[in-house]
Amino acid sequence: MATTDTKVACGVGAAGLSWARVCKECGQQHEGSDCHLYEYQDEVDDELICHICLQPLLRPMDTPCGHTYCFHCLSSFLKEQDFCPVDRLRLQLHQCRPSSLLVRNLLDKLSVACPHSAECQQQMQRCELQPHLHHRCPVFRRLREEAEKRKRPSWNELKGRKGDGETSGDAKHSATQSRNPTRDPPEPGLINPAYEESEDDNAPLRSSLVAEAIVVELLRGEPEEDLGLRIVGGKDTPLGNIVIQEVVRDTLAAADGRLAPGDHILEVNDVSLASVPHARAIAALRQPSLLRLTVMQEKGFKSRDRQSDHHASSCPAPAAPQPSPSPHGNAPSNPNPGAVLQVTLMKSLRTEPLGIKLIRKSEESGVFILDLLSGGLAAKDGKLRNNDKVLAINGHDLRHGTPESAAQIIQASEVRVNFVVMRPADAQEDGASGREAPHGRANRRAPEPQYFKRRSTYMKDPPGGFSSQEKTVSLKKEPRLSLGITIAGGRDCRSRLPVYITSVQPVGCLHRDGTIKRGDVLLSINGVDLTQLTYNEAVSALKTQTAQSQVALRVIQTLSEDLEEDAEAASQDQQDAADDPRDDALNWTPLWTRWLGLPSPMHWCRDIVLQKTNNESWGFSIVGGYEESHGQQPFFIKTIVPGTPAHFDGRLKCGDEIVAVNGATTVGMNNSSLIPMLKLQKNKVTLTVVSWPGSLV
Repeated sequence: MATTDTKVACGVGAAGLSWARVCKECGQQHEGSDCHLYEYQDEVDDELICHICLQPLLRPMDTPCGHTYCFHCLSSFLKEQDFCPVDRLRLQLHQCRPSSLLVRNLLDKLSVACPHSAECQQQMQRCELQPHLHHRCPVFRRLREEAEKRKRPSWNELKGRKGDGETSGDAKHSATQSRNPTRDPPEPGLINPAYEESEDDNAPLRSSLVAEAIVVELLRGEPEEDLGLRIVGGKDTPLGNIVIQEVVRDTLAAADGRLAPGDHILEVNDVSLASVPHARAIAALRQPSLLRLTVMQEKGFKSRDRQSDHHASSCPAPAAPQPSPSPHGNAPSNPNPGAVLQVTLMKSLRTEPLGIKLIRKSEESGVFILDLLSGGLAAKDGKLRNNDKVLAINGHDLRHGTPESAAQIIQASEVRVNFVVMRPADAQEDGASGREAPHGRANRRAPEPQYFKRRSTYMKDPPGGFSSQEKTVSLKKEPRLSLGITIAGGRDCRSRLPVYITSVQPVGCLHRDGTIKRGDVLLSINGVDLTQLTYNEAVSALKTQTAQSQVALRVIQTLSEDLEEDAEAASQDQQDAADDPRDDALNWTPLWTRWLGLPSPMHWCRDIVLQKTNNESWGFSIVGGYEESHGQQPFFIKTIVPGTPAHFDGRLKCGDEIVAVNGATTVGMNNSSLIPMLKLQKNKVTLTVVSWPGSLV
């Protein structure tokens, strides 16, 4: 047995701590790239000690030669050397694997003390230290509250308060590499209705967009584990950058919690993605080893008034009176999709339940109130309602949270619980008219008619460099012989995709022909149109027509002028098939770029209505339009800014293509025609968009 010394001197006074410098995981002050520091209370077995730092293992990694090290220690060592530190056998990081669950559990159960022992003498298992710090430690709570007094907390931003409100970085665990970077001049074709300054003399200036670069390290437990990110963009697309479209819940990235939709991935393992095509970026993100991502995150606007530009003062100008707790400050009290409200519940005892059932929805991220239990504290208070979306609890941002994390925050709270919720517009109207909303599942509002996707009638060309070609296969076969293909998609799936081929089995007759490939989109079979069918309808049609002795199958294949991109995508498809001998067709999806070349009649679109005040920006940037070097390009959503109408609405995604504004097609428009159109829409705009799912990594 070995007695381990704490890695940092004890007794650091709370007065010498600051929220910006303290680690949000271990509670100690150390550099962001250094290992976490713990104050162990008992002797630790030698088998649980890292051979590099000589401390109990953190994120233990096993080498092929049988040694175990901290992940951080080993990865830092292998950046300079190529051998095992103990036996000096050749070693690379991708050859190592996380230690067994048994070892990780033993390490998690090591007894540690709260680092703020002057005021908090609690001892706990190592795995419980972080929840203790964030929910029970008085020193940690005081540091956070002091920081929130100096910086506007995230839920205040949701309420739309004005003032010098840079988003607090305490929700992000990585150190900030740069804050408020100088924005480069807009690239050709990039228009930014999100960043336009108001011409109203009384409006606050919002031209300062707060952004920061952070480093996020993700380690797959298994080489084939999905990160849970959907990715759009690439140098071969109008977006240029690699952008996160969606973070899939219950995945590695979602559990980590630092990445969010709209983040721009700048580097993967210190390799720049600035001039990388989409397929190559996806291949880099699918590496089985550690991923070290450098991402740029936009935090929202930093407001300032004109007076402060001319007269420097230590006191901020008083905020204008807020007529209602709306998401955008001066917004009407009942905007669409809803109003942001603050509700405070006071418990008589710390352990008193609130009587709230929380759920999450398949079609929208975040936490929602399913029901208020009769006789419970929330039901008696009467301010919260069914179907309210919980944006924050006690200052913790839950816009992309889970019911489990929300419940943990509530349970750890003292007697006061502060909610920030978004209430749908129709629920507001019910309350204003005096009708009591019924409880239970029946109160879930039906989506607005324009929310539903429909077949697009806007004709346009694909983005430059993308096209498609039709292929027809006619063959004679035995009626009982299968075509040997599996399919996915259908107009009833979440993204309303056309039916596409996920695999061509080697036992089928189409494999021998060789014309049909994985990823081809089905057009028709024996003259029966398949382009607008649901999945079950397509399966039924294929079975019926395949029973005949002669089959004529029409498909469409999308192409890219970038030969490197096509080769990369084809190589990735072959690798996927080789990795899974069963060819897991249910989980395989085409790359995002595969959809860009489809002709307009195969697109489905939907209308998204945004509302704002005259002084607000819409909150999104667009790339595309006519350029001399590229010709006519579609308009794509490139950025959605936190704290803006587009962000609160939640339906626009990075990579969405805008095909019409207020019913007027964007085909043929350039920047000088689209910018005035968006500026003229003072309070309401209807965007017709086509949305394709990003590439899954």
